[in-house]
Amino acid sequence: MSRKCKLTNKKPLVGNKVSHANNRTKMRQQPNLKKKRIYIPEEDRWVRVKLSARALRTVSKKGLLAFLKDKGLRLKDVLA
Repeated sequence: MSRKCKLTNKKPLVGNKVSHANNRTKMRQQPNLKKKRIYIPEEDRWVRVKLSARALRTVSKKGLLAFLKDKGLRLKDVLA
């Protein structure tokens, strides 16, 4: 499975790590992803979602279906 947030589409960033001597080596910054079970009271069921910590905070505040509606997504898109 890819290291990508299903809700916000955050994915790894690629860049150079630069030392004091100006040596450059490739590095990747991974997104802070978590696998969570989220309860949807409207459908009376639990779903498993792989999402970033930032998205988890927003989902906790708004609710999953309201968050998806704001982003223009459907629940089926996120779970697939």
